[in-house]
Amino acid sequence: MSEYLVVIEHEGDSWGAYCPDLPGLGVVADTRQEAEQLIREAITFHLEGLRDAGEPIPKPAAVATALIEVPAA
Repeated sequence: MSEYLVVIEHEGDSWGAYCPDLPGLGVVADTRQEAEQLIREAITFHLEGLRDAGEPIPKPAAVATALIEVPAA
């Protein structure tokens, strides 16, 4: 089992999620819970597709997140 870092964003009425280690893989949903479920399914589907195509599976490189506070512009 591997763990991939997922970034979850909230903008207006929408939630989004993407995986930095899997470029181009992202989802949009109405709720955070739905975004988390969709990105989990998308990662699984993407990795299965890579395996089926005989392509290498990217190793997770992102290992942590941090919220960095900076002065407002």
